[in-house]
Amino acid sequence: MKLLAQTSAFAWGLQFAFLNPALALLLSTQLRATDAQVGLALALYSASGFVASLLIPAWADRRGNYLSWMLVCGALTVALAAVLGFTGSLPVAIIALIVLGGPAGVGASLFFAQLRAAGLGRAQILSTRAMVSVSWVAGPPLAMVLASIAGVQSVIVAIVVVSTGGMVSILLLRRASPPAEPAASGPTEAAMPLSRTRVAGIMIAFVALQATNTVVTSAMALFTVNSLHLAPVWGGVALGVAALAEIPALLLLGRLTGKYSQITLIVVGCAVGVAYYVVMAIVRDPIGLVAAQLLNAWFFATVTGVGLTLFQDVIARPGLASGLFTNTRRIGAVLSGGIIALAASPAGFPGVFLSCAALTALALIITLIVGRSRPSLVQTAPETSE
Repeated sequence: MKLLAQTSAFAWGLQFAFLNPALALLLSTQLRATDAQVGLALALYSASGFVASLLIPAWADRRGNYLSWMLVCGALTVALAAVLGFTGSLPVAIIALIVLGGPAGVGASLFFAQLRAAGLGRAQILSTRAMVSVSWVAGPPLAMVLASIAGVQSVIVAIVVVSTGGMVSILLLRRASPPAEPAASGPTEAAMPLSRTRVAGIMIAFVALQATNTVVTSAMALFTVNSLHLAPVWGGVALGVAALAEIPALLLLGRLTGKYSQITLIVVGCAVGVAYYVVMAIVRDPIGLVAAQLLNAWFFATVTGVGLTLFQDVIARPGLASGLFTNTRRIGAVLSGGIIALAASPAGFPGVFLSCAALTALALIITLIVGRSRPSLVQTAPETSE
């Protein structure tokens, strides 16, 4: 069961690790979209995913039927790849991204909702989440290699193959797993339910944290070239080191969730994040740049791993919990543009990173306030079954 779940997580992560980096390339080369048109297409694609991340998990929660909806998402991914592979019309491609692509991207959220509904503990969820990180380490470079050797169409073919494999893994997982209970009862009840006001506070904190991470991933290349005056490859090296280090960080955090409360781990992770952004504001050499990414890995593993399990613990419906958590990243990505724009001001990139440090500190404070208002959150909640 554990191996099957991790294989499935890798397959579902890999299909979008192929699609997302190659999408802009496909639109610009195959469909001759301008930069503005690519931006519009990606914005509409993200907006569709935002809405789908709220609606589809809510439908799945009503019957605890997450795996069947994942099969639908897999079929939508194959259909999207078919349209992108054969169409020569930009409007048709954009419509496909809205109608097919947005809902297709909900599959990963549903997967972690299924793990929660099946009663898996936080440590196992975090170790499974690490497999998604593995897919994102391997996927983008492999997609670019395929595109450079055999053209962007080969990436589309790879997406179909991986998505089909993901659906097969879900069929096997469905046979091996007992049916999940509806979200109103059974193992899907929240371990530490919060009021809507406190949930909103947690969401605000994580939107801020996700925004800072998006700033780093989006602006790293510009920072290394324009501020540090290094070759662009150093930006890729820095992000690669952070992605690789994130995997053992997730596994270690999984072990620590049995000893420390999630609020404690998130507070420590935010403190590490503040330290990371302060270091980035003063770093001036490639060695310091790469070494700082170890801090970034721990910070981001805390946000993506412990954050996911915290949402699942404080929100009773697993699908809604995973969908809301996913949408904190989408909202954060929108807000990140304004932070990156500070690079053009007199503050430059040091101002960008210090702004990220301030946002991370704000998230830390909000987390502490929510934790203090609910003492149970700062205790180690009992694990669900492994």
